[in-house]
Amino acid sequence: MNEKEQRETYHYLKKNKVENFIGVPDSTLKYFIDECLKNNNIIITTREEEAVGIATGMSLSKSPSLVFMQNAGFANSISTITSLVQLYEIPIIFLIGWRGFLTDDAPEHLKIGKIQPELLKLIGLKTKIMTEKNWKACCDWALNQIKDKKPCALVIRRMFHD
Repeated sequence: MNEKEQRETYHYLKKNKVENFIGVPDSTLKYFIDECLKNNNIIITTREEEAVGIATGMSLSKSPSLVFMQNAGFANSISTITSLVQLYEIPIIFLIGWRGFLTDDAPEHLKIGKIQPELLKLIGLKTKIMTEKNWKACCDWALNQIKDKKPCALVIRRMFHD
């Protein structure tokens, strides 16, 4: 997803009452994260599970949250997501950068990139893949999910190499 839509995604979610943006940086999401930084509305963590824990606390205190991460970090945090967020129906939006989507990506991204869609299906986390054309509809869908007290994921494909 390009720069303009990533920046607009931040403002759209913020305007629609997502108050906290927490996570581990990923260059796939660099413009989204940069917009969070420009607006002094971000908590950077060292591990994805830490971000999930902070977002859980904020969401339980009625302060809607989004956790951003790359898909390798998503894989690392599956236990936390399934045993905390899904089990207790914590309404969190996960924004996941999908490394390894391109078949000529770095070797360390290929395996997890290949199984990313299946991981989301296996744990039953409802998901939409955001593009330049559908980002607003995906945000509306995610906002409705958290209003219904359901966690969900928005995925952005990595379309470049660093």
